[in-house]
Parts: sequence; structure tokens; C-alpha cells
Amino acid sequence: MVSGAITTVVKMLETLPEATQAQVAEHIREYIAEMQDDAEWDALFQQTQGQLVAAAQQAKKEVAAGRAEPMDYTQL
Repeated sequence: MVSGAITTVVKMLETLPEATQAQVAEHIREYIAEMQDDAEWDALFQQTQGQLVAAAQQAKKEVAAGRAEPMDYTQL
């Protein structure tokens, strides 16, 4: 099913020279691929959010217990 918005965009594209149509299509492909990557990243982040919260809570406990040391960035 094609939405009205897509129909409008297709009609607009049809008025452009073929080379410009190809450029626009490539930009759209890249944009959609980027949106798909973002959605995948968001889904992965949601799956691990509980683990991140647990790690943050553990870090807070270690700091409160005096078992944490400032990070030495020269050792990374």
C-alpha cells in the first residue's frame, strides 16, 4: 500500500531529470539505511539497559565503599 506522501514524492521525482532522480534515490537509500541502523542500535540498547543500570549501581557501591580509584587515562 502506497501512502499519499509517497505518491506525492514520486510525482515530484518524475518531474526531475533522470540523473537528478538517481541522486535523490541514492540520498533516500542512504537516509533509510541510517534510520534502520539507528533503530537497530536503539533496540540493542533497550535489551541491555538493565545490565547498564546494574553496572552503574555496582560502581556507585564500590565508590561508596572506597574501592574505586580515579581513572588513569594514560593507562588506556
